[in-house]
Amino acid sequence: MATKVGDGLAVIVTGAARGLGREMTLALALAGFRVAAVDLPSSDAEMADTMAQAAQDGTADLIAPMHGDITAGAECDRVVAQTIARFGCLHGLVNNAALGPQETGPMSANRRRRFDQIDRDVWLRTVGVNVNGTFLMAHAIAPHLIAQGWGRIVNIVTSYTTMLNAGNSPYGPTKAAIEAATVVWSRDLDGTGVSVNALLPGSAANTRMIPDEDFPDRAALTQPVVMRAPIVWLMSKASDGVTGHRFIGKLWDPADATADAVGKAGALAGWR
Repeated sequence: MATKVGDGLAVIVTGAARGLGREMTLALALAGFRVAAVDLPSSDAEMADTMAQAAQDGTADLIAPMHGDITAGAECDRVVAQTIARFGCLHGLVNNAALGPQETGPMSANRRRRFDQIDRDVWLRTVGVNVNGTFLMAHAIAPHLIAQGWGRIVNIVTSYTTMLNAGNSPYGPTKAAIEAATVVWSRDLDGTGVSVNALLPGSAANTRMIPDEDFPDRAALTQPVVMRAPIVWLMSKASDGVTGHRFIGKLWDPADATADAVGKAGALAGWR
């Protein structure tokens, strides 16, 4: 049997039941990675659909669905420990779970809400998942990755324009925070063998974050499949030495030689 880039590697994907998380989970399994697919119990139906697709792909035995609430530190610690217990190893984290613009209402410009019109609980809940949850998962896995001298953390972010759009609080500011965190964490972990990078679709993606009433032509949106090729490369040993970068999924051409794809789709993360 031919060797795959993910053979021998195990990773965690949060928000794995649908959208970008689903595509990345399925792609990683197809590449030979063992994947802890983490989501809330409320997403069990979508997770069942993801596992049905994995069964068709012949990769269901490589994916372990797990419940986990990333806003609780103890839950993040449990997910890390449970993944190691299941697979006997752990090499990376895809920080994908997030609450999006749909939390604050339609995205159409004439219906956007100002920041002072947003319910405070919505702000706090979104920050709790997008910022605190991303930090807590990275915080839980980092000591293990550092101790073994190799690992991957990939944060799913968004386009700079989306971060700054009027009416895009709290989603935009939370993703800006994670863009900055990607740079800071990559510098903190310099020399440890653990890389920290960011990945984004590159434009509005066909997920539940984009309400149907605002974008009825779903084919005009960026399709989640654009995340497949770059996440496999980022989580593999092929990306050794690359850290503190951001990669745009829709600019990554799977048909390109990897060096060309990286050059077209990648740049330093952050505003520099």
